[in-house]
Amino acid sequence: MTVELKNDRFLRALSRQPVDRTPVWMMRQAGRYLPEYRATRAQAGSFVKLCKAPDLACEVTLQPLERYPLDAAILFSDILTVPDAMGLGLYFEGGEGPRFERTIQTAADVAALATPDMESELRYVMDAVRTIRRELDGRVPLIGFSGSPWTVATYMVEGGTSKNFSRIKGMLYDKPELLHSLLERVTRTTLDYLNAQVAAGAQAVMVFDTWGSILTPKTYHTFSLDYMQRIVDGVTREAEGRKVPVVLFTKGGGPWLEAMADTGCDALGVDWTTDLAEARARVGDRVALQGNLDPAVLYASPEVIREEVRQVLESFGHGPGHVFNLGHGIHPEVKPEHAGAMIEAVVELSPAYHR
Repeated sequence: MTVELKNDRFLRALSRQPVDRTPVWMMRQAGRYLPEYRATRAQAGSFVKLCKAPDLACEVTLQPLERYPLDAAILFSDILTVPDAMGLGLYFEGGEGPRFERTIQTAADVAALATPDMESELRYVMDAVRTIRRELDGRVPLIGFSGSPWTVATYMVEGGTSKNFSRIKGMLYDKPELLHSLLERVTRTTLDYLNAQVAAGAQAVMVFDTWGSILTPKTYHTFSLDYMQRIVDGVTREAEGRKVPVVLFTKGGGPWLEAMADTGCDALGVDWTTDLAEARARVGDRVALQGNLDPAVLYASPEVIREEVRQVLESFGHGPGHVFNLGHGIHPEVKPEHAGAMIEAVVELSPAYHR
């Protein structure tokens, strides 16, 4: 039996329906800025072990909701669970971020990729979704997510994070057919992954295209947006008797907002390099907008944070269709009380924009 959602402000905003105030959540809201998260991660033994322990993943997902009046929970996981399940062997080196034991360089490497079963190799993610939904008990909606095929492929080819993306951009220009074959495989698996999250209980899904902005306008459309279009077209858009909204977010994607809105997604994430008033004028009422406070604002005093929140609210203006968020993930060094000051300001200031 479906538990009634007590707070659907976030889902209503994504559908551009009237709300009493602007909903708010934070990218990476479960993370290292919280001492309770650090304690749970230490208990798990590593980031990967934390991701793969559904009860602990649930615990850290809910931690920020215990501190703040947030309007959504987001599954605690990582975009690289997909290539890990495809056989590349994810691990984390201290101070160096994610790495893979194997990388994709040849057609044989692509052919050797596994097709993971979502309730086998990735069951720990689905179990986390089910556990979180049970523990939320309708308090707020749960967001599921994935990386964009392009962003995930960058890690699969580079072997981890990269400064200049020489391997994948070399592949893009010299062996485009090889890159397309990789993106096809990743897209199919990503679609299965998101649909399995919805089946397990995710009530909205978000696609993170972290590295789309390293592409030219032409290659962005061909190697990133076209594959996100496939996801928008194929992801489950209704479950439990209500719409499952899809949010696309390309960091640095301001130049392509109209094209992203053309995909038929429900909302676009906007980072701090694009003014929300400009973004709203460009996309009209086709999609909701999410964002876009500069995460670095949270290093400032609560008074400055409040004023910057007001400016973001003012830039979007009156009416529905805005989800307040940071323009990217919260930084690990931010004081929890500064995140609290931001959320408090949204709660107090935003009702005036919905009268």
